[in-house]
Formats: sequence, structure tokens, C-alpha cells
Amino acid sequence: MAAPDEPLGLTVHTMPTPGPQDLRRRTVSGRIKMLLVLLACAAPVLASYFTYYVIRPEGRSNYGTLMQPTRGIPPQLTLLTLDGQRVDPASLRNQWLLVVVGNGACDEACMQRLYMQRQLRQMVGRERDRLDKVWLIVDEAPVSPELKAYLTGPEPVQTFRVPQAELTAWLQPATGQTLQDHLYVVDPMGEWMMRFPPQPEPAQVKRDLEKLLRASKFWDPAGR
Repeated sequence: MAAPDEPLGLTVHTMPTPGPQDLRRRTVSGRIKMLLVLLACAAPVLASYFTYYVIRPEGRSNYGTLMQPTRGIPPQLTLLTLDGQRVDPASLRNQWLLVVVGNGACDEACMQRLYMQRQLRQMVGRERDRLDKVWLIVDEAPVSPELKAYLTGPEPVQTFRVPQAELTAWLQPATGQTLQDHLYVVDPMGEWMMRFPPQPEPAQVKRDLEKLLRASKFWDPAGR
């Protein structure tokens, strides 16, 4: 004889309430995952700097002086275009910069540095689109129409007026030299990281620039 049908019963179980140990475990796990993501993002930059600063085969030397530690561009730095428009210093990031410092009148030595700046950018060949030219003017002297035409020509130079007192909080000349005596290199993160000596040898500067651009190629794309 068949057993009579019985009504289907459901048993409802309450979800376990996480205890302090469970919450602590989840918090630690979340932080570890966040750190791993940040490390993955920063790894290319760290690797290129490690390669350039630390792994140095015997006989290898830098012509320019490496800044250790590097110096980030001050967020409050006053940058003004030649027509007086304020520019955010952060806009200079995401590109390698070759910086010349000078007076608005720009004497012969200043013109030579600007010319060398242009030639060096050309000398790095296919990588030149990753290198911008910047001229920082530390006084109120007017810039001649001829020089303005050069600065805004086919290969323009980003030109800004900046108070010298503010600039010295970022860039610094070698002992016994002035700010105007050097060429300065700023990386795409806005960090001043190299200074070349007065009247530098172009071939030696080119070699350093090529090494920097090569070491950073896999994390620094061309253009802003």
C-alpha cells in the first residue's frame, strides 16, 4: 500500500553573521588587492628608473648630473605666457622636457642654448615627438619680434615668464654657476631629474637623452 503524500516542507536558515575575524580578513584582503593594482600601475615607471639609475654596466657613465632625489614641479609655480595668460604647471606633465632658462633680451649665449635645444630635439630622431622644448624667462624684458617668430615657428618652443625666486625653489644650478648656464631635463611626471653642464657637448647630451627616452619608451607614449 502506497504511503500517503506528505506536504513539502521548507526550512529557512538564517545567514551567518560575520564575526570580527571575518571582517578583519576581508579588510586585509581588500587592501592587498588595492596595493597589487597600484603596484601593477607603477611597475613600468619604477622599472625604467631602476634600469637607468641602478643597473649600470661597467664603464657606463652619465654626462649630465642626475638629481637624487628628483624635484617635482611646484604646483604653485607662476607660469605666464608672453601675453600674460596664467598656465597650470601640471600642463607640462606627460612629456619629456628640455628646458632653457634665460632673460627676455636673450643675449648670444641664450640664443646658442635655444639653438642647441632645437638641434638636440632633432638629433633624437624618431623619439623627438616625446621631447618638448621649454624656455623659462626670469625677467620682464620684452622679447624681440624676431625671437617671437622663432619661438612660434614650425617647431614652437613653449615659452613662459616665471619669477626667478620661485624657479630657484625647483631648478638649481651647479656651484658657481647661474640658472641660465644649464640645460635641464624634466621627466613626464614633472620631475626635474638631470642637469647638463655649461656649454655642453651636444653629442654627449644626445647620448643621455637617447638613454632616457629608450629606458622610458614602454610607459611613456609620444604626445600628451
